[in-house]
Amino acid sequence: MLEVADSLIKADGFNHLAGIVILAGGASKRMGSPKAELILPTGERLLDYHVRQALELSAAMMSNMPIMLADNGRGFSVNADLPKKEAQSPIFHIRDYLSANTFSSKNISGKNLSNKDDKSIKTGGALVAIEAALQSLKSLARSNQLTKDASWQQSWLLVISCDSLIPITDLWQKLQPYITQADGKSVICLTDDSHLYPLLGLYRLDMEPDLKRYIADEQRQVMKFIKPIVQPVAFVKKWQNLTNFNTPKDFASACLALNNL
Repeated sequence: MLEVADSLIKADGFNHLAGIVILAGGASKRMGSPKAELILPTGERLLDYHVRQALELSAAMMSNMPIMLADNGRGFSVNADLPKKEAQSPIFHIRDYLSANTFSSKNISGKNLSNKDDKSIKTGGALVAIEAALQSLKSLARSNQLTKDASWQQSWLLVISCDSLIPITDLWQKLQPYITQADGKSVICLTDDSHLYPLLGLYRLDMEPDLKRYIADEQRQVMKFIKPIVQPVAFVKKWQNLTNFNTPKDFASACLALNNL
């Protein structure tokens, strides 16, 4: 895995990482169980893996950035020991934008809420979760919990989904240098030879009103929204098998690829 370089953890106005959202609300029908609850060969739950990685990045950046869990109301718990080992970043669930425009600031580490039957879960898609995360960060900024700097709107939200095992620190280090190159672009995400990966990317906070309007027009297509405003970043070759897993076989291959990093 990549080491955290000093040059990549400076938080000046235009490359500041304001928060992280972990998308865990997909239906996971082909997987047969929620991806967030999948168990890695190490015995760690996938959601805990991402939360741990996010806490490690926050600690490396000497920041207490918010870590948001967008799980579409499932209430997935987080290993209670994780926040004790790293910087005390707030960890909280957020509700999809359509169901509520507010978020719960109650720390949920270790709280085991009952999960809904995965078959009954309906989702409004990734964009409503990202909109909720952007609104949450804006609310924190206004209350001076995020930053007192007026440049906060030029800060970024890091999005990672539970169909990936790419380490969050590595993803940030890969995307962050492109912030200064993304002139006029509000989204920076991975791409391979044929596909964009918008759920492995950075979203600038000042794009929130545009996304809100897009959703208000009953639009949910991620690609349609981001294509005019995206800066693509080529996949690291060894990451190719770490993401976009939808079946148990895919997940087993991703675990093997993670072990070989």
